[in-house]
Amino acid sequence: MTGYAAILLAGGAARRMGGVDKPARAVGGRPMLHRVLDAVADADQRIVVGSSGPLPRGVRTAREEPPGGGPVAATAAGLAWLDPGTTTVAVLAADLPLLTTAAVAELRRALAARHSRDDPPPALDACQSRDDPPALAARHSRDDPPPALAAAAAGPEDAPAAARRETLDGRYAALACYVDGDGRRQHLCAVWRLPALRAALDRLAATRGGSLDGAPVRGLLAGVAVREVSWSGSGPPPWFDCDTDEDVRRAEEWTR
Repeated sequence: MTGYAAILLAGGAARRMGGVDKPARAVGGRPMLHRVLDAVADADQRIVVGSSGPLPRGVRTAREEPPGGGPVAATAAGLAWLDPGTTTVAVLAADLPLLTTAAVAELRRALAARHSRDDPPPALDACQSRDDPPALAARHSRDDPPPALAAAAAGPEDAPAAARRETLDGRYAALACYVDGDGRRQHLCAVWRLPALRAALDRLAATRGGSLDGAPVRGLLAGVAVREVSWSGSGPPPWFDCDTDEDVRRAEEWTR
């Protein structure tokens, strides 16, 4: 057991595709969902939340409450099925047909790196809007020791930026996620520390009267330390998601 699990979110409405079962659509001759499952084949547990159809042996299924409640509610539903001993969890959209095991491993390595007090203070995300909570991106070294479990470096949304920077000193990030070429975070192509994710879900639910129905994914990041990862491998971007028929055609071209 490695303590590593994966939750795949497959319950979206696919409105831009006419409401089809989007994760079941084939790219390169295989359903997108199965391609994502392959990318996390080394996880101790794989949990699919939402409609899924036939699945490989050993893959668990769950359903968000209420059905169609969105990715945050689906993430919480997936956590309920995790075995004791889980320490890190990949949270992935089920429509990422270009995701690979190497790309997920890159996120896991980034999450395992500790921020050093000798590093320059992490900068606030310049790509966020004024209404978004600030979050931190830490530099890291792959020579840092493996992480011990730690809670998320969290603070109130209105805390001063300097205070938020201090919470990361000597700590590990709460999650690692990819950023695209324009600096946009790919929140559903991420690996979290489980205690940090549970705390973020609890905190967000508390601000919404106990409900996660319809909660925005970026709401989970309020006050937590985020390690942003730029894809350095070969091949197409692993975070590419298929929201439209054109996206599916483009992904098909990349798989040829």
